[in-house]
Amino acid sequence: MIYLVVVAHPDDEILGAGATLYKFAKEGHIVIVCILSGILRTRGKYFQVKELKENIINSSKILGIKKVIIGDFPNIEFNTVPHLKLVKVIENAIAITKAEVIITHHPSDLNNDHLHTSLACQAAVRLFQQKNDITPIKELLFMEVPSSTNWNLNRAINQFNPNTFVEVGDESINKKIEALSKYKDGIQDYPHPRSGEAIKGLSLYRGSQAGMVYAEAFECVFRREN
Repeated sequence: MIYLVVVAHPDDEILGAGATLYKFAKEGHIVIVCILSGILRTRGKYFQVKELKENIINSSKILGIKKVIIGDFPNIEFNTVPHLKLVKVIENAIAITKAEVIITHHPSDLNNDHLHTSLACQAAVRLFQQKNDITPIKELLFMEVPSSTNWNLNRAINQFNPNTFVEVGDESINKKIEALSKYKDGIQDYPHPRSGEAIKGLSLYRGSQAGMVYAEAFECVFRREN
């Protein structure tokens, strides 16, 4: 199986699905990540491009990610980018990777870039209906990103409602935390949602919901079977 994870920023893929990606890669599946914004400059913090790319490479190696596609859309300004431009980049990633399963942000996520990434991804997954040479998508999954998805305060919008649980075990969770630590400020102090303790706590909670030992939760919104 070929998995394509489409995210707005570096480290989103780890926070939302890092343990699952490690598990899938270890099982022999192909895992590819598409990061739409490869430059982080916001709220007084600036990450050097070279340093950031090194972080991406180092964390990807830990998780067994085969390839990372990096875009140059402006951080926290996806609302200023024409929707079609975002869609085209994701469509191209789907086409060249021959992805079968897409994982992306939930559309109720508080982060503006996450929202627009999700909307563009939803449009892009239809590509196989428009072109005969595109591998049909089997599944589209929304993930939860700690400190973003849980701040979905607008109750007029459907909240993240997990219906798919992946048992990852202790090893995968530890690899997720190790990969996140490769990013500057990736790991925060407890009780921040991005602390090692909170990440483990969430995976314990999601696991308990499904009778599993550590789990990551997803919301499957599209599944296609032959």
